Amino acid sequence: MKATTLKEIAETLGISITTVSKALKNYADVSPKTKNAVIALAEQLQYTPNSFAVNLRTKESKTIGLIIPEVVHHFFSSVINGIIDQAEKNGYLVIILQSNESIALEKKQVALLINKRVDGILISLSNESNNDLHLKEILQKGIPLVQFDKISKLIHSSKVIIDDQKAAAEAVQHLIDIGCKKIVHIRGPINPQNAIDRFLGYKKTLEKNGILYDPSLVYTCQQVSFEEGFEFAKKITTNHPDVDGVFAITDLVAVGVLAYCNENGVKIPQQIAVIGFSNWFMSQVMTPKLSTIDQPGREMGEVAFNLLLDEINVNKEGGTFEPKTVTLKTNLIARASTRK
Repeated sequence: MKATTLKEIAETLGISITTVSKALKNYADVSPKTKNAVIALAEQLQYTPNSFAVNLRTKESKTIGLIIPEVVHHFFSSVINGIIDQAEKNGYLVIILQSNESIALEKKQVALLINKRVDGILISLSNESNNDLHLKEILQKGIPLVQFDKISKLIHSSKVIIDDQKAAAEAVQHLIDIGCKKIVHIRGPINPQNAIDRFLGYKKTLEKNGILYDPSLVYTCQQVSFEEGFEFAKKITTNHPDVDGVFAITDLVAVGVLAYCNENGVKIPQQIAVIGFSNWFMSQVMTPKLSTIDQPGREMGEVAFNLLLDEINVNKEGGTFEPKTVTLKTNLIARASTRK
C-alpha cells in the first residue's frame, strides 16, 4: 500500500503542507481545531513520517556503527546488549559489524560506516590492529568515535576501559596468596593493549612478591581460543611439571586448561590452580568452577553509547567536545579452581 504523504493530508483538508507539518509537531501558531483535524486524518490514513527526508533535513541518520572482534564471545554479547538497550531508549539504530580479529576487515568496515554517514562509531579493535590510520580518518571526517575494551592509546577519542594491569595483578596476587610459587601466564597476541597490560600486571606482581620472572613460563595465544588453552596445558605439564598456578588471558583459554587437566588426571587446584578473566558464563558450569576477574560488559556498552551520544549532541549544538576516558571497576571472583 502506498504511503500517505503530507501533501495528501494538506489537500484533503485544504491547508498548506507547512501547516500540516507544524500541526503534527504541535507548533503553537496552529489553532487547536486545525491540529485536531490534522492528527485525526493522519491517524485515519496511517501516516508515518518519512525518516529519510527527516534525516536529510536534520543531517542526522539516527544510526551508529559498532565494530567488535567477535559477536559470539560472552563478553562482547554483553557489551552489545548494553549498547542496544541505550540506543533504543534514545531512538538510534545500531549497525553491528564483526571484524573477526582482522585488521583488513576492520578497515573495510570503518570505510563502510563512513560511507553510510552514521552519526558515530563504537569500536573494539581487532588483535591484528597495528596502525591507526582508519581511526584517524574517522576523526578527520568529524565523526564521533568511542573506543572500548581493546583500544589505541594514540588516538584522541573517548574510551571505556578497565584497569587491565590492576585486574591482572589482583588475579596473580590471588594465586600467590594461596601458595603458588611457579605461575604460568597464557597471554594474548602482542598487539592489543589489554593483552600487553595484563602481561605487565602479571610480571610486576611476580617481581613485587620476590618471584623471579621467567619468560619460558609465558605462552602467547594467536586466536585466544579453547584449543590453545588445551594445547598449552599439555606443554606446561610436560615441560614444567612443577608449575602450580596458571593465569589465562580469558576464561575461554582457562577453560581449555581445565579440560586438559580433567582429561589427564591433573588435580585442580591441588596440583595447579587456574584463574581466568572476564567471568564468562562457562566459568560457572565447569568442573571445578573457574576463578576469574569479572569484567562489566553490559555496563561498558551502556557507558560507551552514552559517551558517544554526548559527543553527537555537543557537535549538533556547534560546541567542542573534549574526549573522556572512563575506567570501570573489576572484581575478583574466587571459585573452586583456586581454593586449595
